[in-house]
Amino acid sequence: MAELQFFTGTMDSGKSTLALQTNHNHAARGRVGRIFTSHDRAGAATLSSRLGLQHDAIEVDGDFDFWKYVVGALTRGGRVDYLICDEAQFYSPSQIEQLARVVDELQIDVFAFGILTDFRSILFPGSARLVELADRMNVLQVEALCWCGKRATQNARTENGEMVTEGEVIVVGDVDSSDGDALPEVGYEVLCRQHHRRGMTASRAHAVQMIGDPLPFGDSRLG
Repeated sequence: MAELQFFTGTMDSGKSTLALQTNHNHAARGRVGRIFTSHDRAGAATLSSRLGLQHDAIEVDGDFDFWKYVVGALTRGGRVDYLICDEAQFYSPSQIEQLARVVDELQIDVFAFGILTDFRSILFPGSARLVELADRMNVLQVEALCWCGKRATQNARTENGEMVTEGEVIVVGDVDSSDGDALPEVGYEVLCRQHHRRGMTASRAHAVQMIGDPLPFGDSRLG
Protein backbone atom coordinates (compact mmCIF):
# COMPACT_ATOMS: atom_id res chain seq x y z
CA MET A 1 0.00 0.00 0.00
CA ALA A 2 1.28 3.47 -0.87
CA GLU A 3 1.96 5.90 1.97
CA LEU A 4 2.28 9.61 2.63
CA GLN A 5 5.39 9.93 4.78
CA PHE A 6 6.57 13.14 6.42
CA PHE A 7 10.22 13.53 7.46
CA THR A 8 10.84 16.53 9.67
CA GLY A 9 13.54 18.20 11.71
CA THR A 10 15.07 21.62 12.25
CA MET A 11 17.33 23.27 9.73
CA ASP A 12 20.73 21.53 9.56
CA SER A 13 19.21 18.12 10.38
CA GLY A 14 19.80 16.65 6.92
CA LYS A 15 16.30 16.69 5.41
CA SER A 16 17.38 17.57 1.86
CA THR A 17 20.26 15.10 2.03
CA LEU A 18 17.79 12.39 3.03
CA ALA A 19 15.43 13.44 0.22
CA LEU A 20 18.23 13.00 -2.30
CA GLN A 21 19.25 9.67 -0.76
CA THR A 22 15.65 8.44 -0.80
CA ASN A 23 15.36 9.27 -4.48
CA HIS A 24 18.66 7.50 -5.19
CA ASN A 25 17.60 4.36 -3.33
CA HIS A 26 14.27 4.05 -5.14
CA ALA A 27 15.71 4.90 -8.56
CA ALA A 28 18.42 2.26 -8.05
CA ARG A 29 15.65 -0.34 -7.74
CA GLY A 30 14.15 0.65 -11.05
CA ARG A 31 11.39 2.87 -9.69
CA VAL A 32 10.55 6.10 -11.50
CA GLY A 33 9.86 9.23 -9.46
CA ARG A 34 9.46 12.97 -9.62
CA ILE A 35 11.28 15.49 -7.43
CA PHE A 36 9.62 18.70 -6.23
CA THR A 37 10.84 21.62 -4.15
CA SER A 38 9.96 25.19 -3.25
CA HIS A 39 12.16 28.20 -2.43
CA ASP A 40 15.35 26.16 -2.26
CA ARG A 41 18.45 28.14 -1.23
CA ALA A 42 20.16 27.16 -4.51
CA GLY A 43 17.44 28.73 -6.64
CA ALA A 44 14.29 27.69 -8.45
CA ALA A 45 13.78 24.10 -9.65
CA THR A 46 16.73 22.75 -7.66
CA LEU A 47 16.85 20.44 -4.65
CA SER A 48 20.12 21.10 -2.84
CA SER A 49 21.83 19.83 0.28
CA ARG A 50 24.26 21.77 2.45
CA LEU A 51 26.70 18.91 1.84
CA GLY A 52 26.97 20.14 -1.75
CA LEU A 53 24.66 17.62 -3.43
CA GLN A 54 21.87 18.79 -5.69
CA HIS A 55 19.35 17.54 -8.25
CA ASP A 56 17.03 19.14 -10.77
CA ALA A 57 13.50 19.44 -9.44
CA ILE A 58 10.08 20.82 -10.29
CA GLU A 59 9.36 24.14 -8.57
CA VAL A 60 6.14 24.24 -6.57
CA ASP A 61 4.52 27.67 -6.58
CA GLY A 62 1.17 28.71 -5.15
CA ASP A 63 -0.76 27.62 -8.24
CA PHE A 64 0.84 24.20 -8.66
CA ASP A 65 -1.58 21.24 -8.56
CA PHE A 66 -0.01 17.87 -7.71
CA TRP A 67 -3.11 15.90 -8.64
CA LYS A 68 -3.36 17.46 -12.11
CA TYR A 69 0.38 17.05 -12.68
CA VAL A 70 0.46 13.34 -11.81
CA VAL A 71 -2.77 12.48 -13.64
CA GLY A 72 -1.48 14.37 -16.67
CA ALA A 73 1.82 12.49 -16.61
CA LEU A 74 0.06 9.12 -16.36
CA THR A 75 -2.43 10.04 -19.07
CA ARG A 76 0.44 10.83 -21.45
CA GLY A 77 1.86 7.36 -20.83
CA GLY A 78 4.44 8.31 -18.23
CA ARG A 79 5.33 6.22 -15.23
CA VAL A 80 5.25 7.62 -11.72
CA ASP A 81 6.03 5.33 -8.78
CA TYR A 82 6.83 7.93 -6.11
CA LEU A 83 7.14 11.64 -5.39
CA ILE A 84 9.94 13.35 -3.47
CA CYS A 85 8.63 16.63 -2.02
CA ASP A 86 11.27 18.78 -0.37
CA GLU A 87 10.66 22.09 1.46
CA ALA A 88 7.12 20.86 2.03
CA GLN A 89 6.56 23.44 4.76
CA PHE A 90 6.10 25.98 1.95
CA TYR A 91 3.28 24.01 0.30
CA SER A 92 -0.28 25.13 0.93
CA PRO A 93 -2.69 22.93 2.91
CA SER A 94 -4.63 22.26 -0.29
CA GLN A 95 -1.44 21.04 -1.99
CA ILE A 96 -0.85 18.65 0.92
CA GLU A 97 -4.38 17.37 0.43
CA GLN A 98 -3.59 16.83 -3.26
CA LEU A 99 -0.60 14.71 -2.23
CA ALA A 100 -2.80 12.64 0.06
CA ARG A 101 -5.21 12.08 -2.84
CA VAL A 102 -2.32 10.96 -5.06
CA VAL A 103 -1.44 8.35 -2.43
CA ASP A 104 -4.98 7.14 -1.80
CA GLU A 105 -6.43 7.10 -5.30
CA LEU A 106 -3.36 6.45 -7.46
CA GLN A 107 -1.36 4.33 -5.00
CA ILE A 108 1.79 6.39 -5.49
CA ASP A 109 4.20 6.84 -2.58
CA VAL A 110 4.86 10.39 -1.42
CA PHE A 111 7.93 11.27 0.67
CA ALA A 112 7.65 14.81 2.04
CA PHE A 113 10.49 16.63 3.81
CA GLY A 114 10.24 19.89 5.72
CA ILE A 115 10.55 21.81 8.97
CA LEU A 116 7.63 22.12 11.37
CA THR A 117 7.79 25.70 12.61
CA ASP A 118 8.82 29.07 11.24
CA PHE A 119 11.15 31.65 12.82
CA ARG A 120 8.31 32.65 15.20
CA SER A 121 7.96 29.07 16.49
CA ILE A 122 4.57 28.80 14.76
CA LEU A 123 3.62 25.78 12.65
CA PHE A 124 3.81 26.27 8.91
CA PRO A 125 0.32 25.63 7.46
CA GLY A 126 1.72 23.00 5.08
CA SER A 127 3.55 21.19 7.86
CA ALA A 128 0.49 21.32 10.10
CA ARG A 129 -1.59 19.65 7.39
CA LEU A 130 1.09 17.01 6.90
CA VAL A 131 1.03 16.22 10.61
CA GLU A 132 -2.74 15.79 10.34
CA LEU A 133 -2.73 13.64 7.18
CA ALA A 134 0.54 11.72 6.99
CA ASP A 135 0.48 7.94 7.36
CA ARG A 136 3.85 8.16 9.07
CA MET A 137 5.75 11.06 10.58
CA ASN A 138 9.49 10.60 11.02
CA VAL A 139 11.59 12.92 13.17
CA LEU A 140 15.14 12.94 11.85
CA GLN A 141 17.69 11.52 14.26
CA VAL A 142 20.54 13.79 13.19
CA GLU A 143 20.40 16.49 15.86
CA ALA A 144 21.21 20.06 14.92
CA LEU A 145 23.01 21.90 17.71
CA CYS A 146 22.55 25.35 19.18
CA TRP A 147 25.69 27.48 19.55
CA CYS A 148 25.70 26.50 23.25
CA GLY A 149 25.96 22.80 22.38
CA LYS A 150 22.42 21.83 23.40
CA ARG A 151 20.00 20.19 20.98
CA ALA A 152 18.49 22.83 18.68
CA THR A 153 14.69 22.72 18.42
CA GLN A 154 13.90 26.21 17.09
CA ASN A 155 14.54 27.97 13.79
CA ALA A 156 15.57 31.62 14.17
CA ARG A 157 15.77 34.34 11.54
CA THR A 158 18.53 36.90 11.92
CA GLU A 159 19.18 40.29 10.41
CA ASN A 160 22.81 41.32 10.72
CA GLY A 161 23.19 38.76 13.47
CA GLU A 162 20.21 39.94 15.56
CA MET A 163 17.23 37.63 15.93
CA VAL A 164 13.93 38.97 14.57
CA THR A 165 10.39 37.77 15.31
CA GLU A 166 8.40 39.81 12.81
CA GLY A 167 8.26 39.89 9.02
CA GLU A 168 7.24 37.83 6.03
CA VAL A 169 7.06 34.11 6.76
CA ILE A 170 8.95 33.12 3.60
CA VAL A 171 12.30 34.86 3.16
CA VAL A 172 15.02 32.80 1.50
CA GLY A 173 18.30 32.76 3.37
CA ASP A 174 20.83 30.29 4.73
CA VAL A 175 22.42 29.28 7.99
CA ASP A 176 25.92 29.97 6.68
CA SER A 177 27.64 33.17 5.63
CA SER A 178 29.61 32.93 2.40
CA ASP A 179 31.68 36.05 3.16
CA GLY A 180 34.16 35.00 5.80
CA ASP A 181 33.11 36.32 9.20
CA ALA A 182 30.71 38.89 7.72
CA LEU A 183 27.12 38.35 8.77
CA PRO A 184 24.50 38.05 6.02
CA GLU A 185 21.80 40.69 5.92
CA VAL A 186 19.20 37.95 6.39
CA GLY A 187 20.16 34.55 7.70
CA TYR A 188 18.89 31.64 9.72
CA GLU A 189 20.22 29.93 12.80
CA VAL A 190 19.08 26.95 14.85
CA LEU A 191 18.77 27.52 18.59
CA CYS A 192 17.71 25.64 21.68
CA ARG A 193 14.39 26.76 23.15
CA GLN A 194 16.03 28.73 25.95
CA HIS A 195 18.19 30.84 23.66
CA HIS A 196 15.38 31.29 21.14
CA ARG A 197 13.21 32.67 23.95
CA ARG A 198 16.01 35.02 24.98
CA GLY A 199 16.86 36.05 21.42
CA MET A 200 20.43 34.97 22.07
CA THR A 201 22.05 34.21 18.73
CA ALA A 202 25.64 33.08 18.39
CA SER A 203 26.84 36.56 17.42
CA ARG A 204 24.97 38.21 20.30
CA ALA A 205 26.35 35.66 22.75
CA HIS A 206 29.85 36.44 21.50
CA ALA A 207 29.25 40.16 21.96
CA VAL A 208 27.98 39.61 25.50
CA GLN A 209 31.06 37.57 26.35
CA MET A 210 33.26 40.39 25.10
CA ILE A 211 31.67 42.95 27.43
CA GLY A 212 30.77 40.66 30.30
CA ASP A 213 27.64 38.59 30.88
CA PRO A 214 24.98 40.69 32.69
CA LEU A 215 22.09 39.13 34.55
CA PRO A 216 19.00 38.97 32.32
CA PHE A 217 16.44 40.37 34.77
CA GLY A 218 16.55 43.95 33.54
CA ASP A 219 16.40 43.13 29.82
CA SER A 220 12.88 42.57 28.59
CA ARG A 221 14.21 40.85 25.47
CA LEU A 222 15.64 38.06 27.61
CA GLY A 223 12.46 37.31 29.50
